Amino acid sequence: MFNDIGPLELVTLVILAVLVFGPDKLPKVIQDVSRTIRKIREFSESAKHDIRNELGPEFKDFEFEDLNPKTFIRKQLDNDELGLKEIRSSFDLKKEMSEVADAVHARDGEPAASASGGGRIDMTKKPEGPSLSKKSAPADTRELPPFDADAT
Repeated sequence: MFNDIGPLELVTLVILAVLVFGPDKLPKVIQDVSRTIRKIREFSESAKHDIRNELGPEFKDFEFEDLNPKTFIRKQLDNDELGLKEIRSSFDLKKEMSEVADAVHARDGEPAASASGGGRIDMTKKPEGPSLSKKSAPADTRELPPFDADAT
């Protein structure tokens, strides 16, 4: 219950309790607090027992700790009915990500090709071939198409 409280913090709490309640009332306060904690635990166990009875015999091995998503996933991964350990061991996410990054950045020295088969577009080059307009503008004054943030 108090796994994260160290010895120094515990001593500090005891000294603070003695100062707040006084040495005369402290035993009575400790008894009242322990009685309240005991009643809360009994109420919790009674509620768990009632819920298990209401769920029926199909849920006889139901544990309330399984409602925690981390515990549920950990338990399912340990079960390994679906062969998840084999799948996890065969899939190396770091390797896959580095391969994708290499393909995107074309670390082999050749330019990366897009899905349509084209290469990178160099905006500093002048367009090749016949121009569609009668007057061609110099490369540095050419207007780029407007950027639409909603479309991307």
